[in-house]
Amino acid sequence: MSDFVQKALARQPAAPEWLLPFNALGRENSRGKSLPSIRVEDWKYTSLRALEEGSFVKEPEHVEPSPDLAARFQIPDLDAYRLVFVNGHYSATFSDAANLPKGMTLTTFANAEENAVEEVRAHLGEVSDGDRLFSALNASWLADGVFLHIARNTKVDKPVQLVWLSTPQSEAFGIAQRLLVVMEEGSEAAVLEQFVSTDEPQNVFTNGVSEFVIGDNAQLRHCRLHLEEPGAIHVGAVHASVGRNAVLSGFHVALGGRLKRNDIQVRMRGEGGHCELNGVYLPRNREVIDYHTCIEHEVPNCTSEETFRGIIADEARAVFNGRIHIHRDAQKTSAHLSNRNLLTSNKAEVDTKPELEIYADDVQCSHGATVAQLDEGHLYYLLSRGVSEQEAQVLLSFGFINEILNRIRREALQNYLRAELRGLFAQDDHLTRHLL
Repeated sequence: MSDFVQKALARQPAAPEWLLPFNALGRENSRGKSLPSIRVEDWKYTSLRALEEGSFVKEPEHVEPSPDLAARFQIPDLDAYRLVFVNGHYSATFSDAANLPKGMTLTTFANAEENAVEEVRAHLGEVSDGDRLFSALNASWLADGVFLHIARNTKVDKPVQLVWLSTPQSEAFGIAQRLLVVMEEGSEAAVLEQFVSTDEPQNVFTNGVSEFVIGDNAQLRHCRLHLEEPGAIHVGAVHASVGRNAVLSGFHVALGGRLKRNDIQVRMRGEGGHCELNGVYLPRNREVIDYHTCIEHEVPNCTSEETFRGIIADEARAVFNGRIHIHRDAQKTSAHLSNRNLLTSNKAEVDTKPELEIYADDVQCSHGATVAQLDEGHLYYLLSRGVSEQEAQVLLSFGFINEILNRIRREALQNYLRAELRGLFAQDDHLTRHLL
C-alpha cells in the first residue's frame, strides 16, 4: 500500500453517525491498494506523481464568506436552486434552496431529515464502483454531500446549481465531494455541477463522485464544469444508471491543471433509453486533462451519441479514452462516438483511444478520432480578407469548440462559458472582438 493511501486512511471524518458504516466500507475497500502507475492501462498516459509528492490528506479548514468569493461562481441571468460548498464545507450564506417545489428534495447529507437519510442509505454507492481506489477513498473521507430527489412525474422549474469552491490554505488538503441524484419515473430536472476556485495558486486535491439514478421515462440534463485554477488537482467520477425510455444529456467542460482526471460511466439498463454526452477540454502551458468515458449498453433498443473536442496548447497534454460496450443481449443498439483534437503548438500532445466492444450482431455503431492543427486553407482565406494572423488563429480555434457550446440549451450558461473561455484564446480584446 502506497504512503499516500496509508496517510489517507488515517484521516477520520466528522461524519453523521448514519454515514459511519459507509466510511468504514470505504476504508475496507481501500486497504491493500496503491495509487495506479502508468503500467496500469487506464493510467498509461497520466501520472499521479503530483498527488504522491504532495500531502493532500489534511482536513480542509472553514472559510469565512465574502462577496469576493461569491463572484467566483455567479452566473448572470441564471435563476437556480443553489447549494455552495467552500473547501468542502457547506455555506448557508451562499446557498439558496428556499421554496422548493412539491416533489423535490434538495439537502446536504449533514442536514438531511430522517426520510431523506433512508433514501440516501438505500442508493449511496448503488451505481458507483466502490472497489475503485478513488471511489473507496472518497467514501472513507465522506463527511457531507448533496442529495437531490425528484418524485414521480415532477418537473423541476429551475436548474439545480451545485458549487464546489476552493481557496488555498496554509497546508495542502483534500476534499471528498459527493452528489447523489435519484429521479423517479417521469420526472425531469437540470443539474449544474460547478468546480471553481480563487485566482491564487491552489493546494487542494478534490476527490469527487457523482451518482445518478434515472428512473423510467425520466430526463436529466447534466452539466459539469471544471474551471479551477491550474494548481488544483482533481480526480472525479460520474456514474449514471439510465432506466426504460429515460434520457441523460451530459455536457462537460474542463480547463487544465496539474492533474485533472474525469471518469464517466453510463449504464443503459432499460429499453428505449438514450444518452447524449458532449464535452470540451482546453489544457495549456504544461497542464494535463484526462477523460475516460464508458457507455455500457446492457439491454436492447437503446441509443447513445458522444462528442468530445479538445484544444491543446503550449506543452500541455490531453488524454481521451472513450469506450462503448455492447452486451450480448443489447440488440438494436445505436451508439456513436467522435473525438476531435486541435493542437495549436508543436509541443502539445494528445493520446486518444476510442474503443468498441460488441457482443451483439444487430447494432449500428461507429467511432472515430482525429488529431490535427489549424487548417491552412481556412487560415489563408481569413488572411486574404484582411484578418490578422493572430485574430484568424483565435477565430478558427474558438470556432472549433463553439459548435459544441451551441448544444447547451440554457442561454445564460452559454454566455457565461463563452465569456470564461474567450480569455484563454487571447488577452487582447481586439483579437476576440468577433467571438460570440
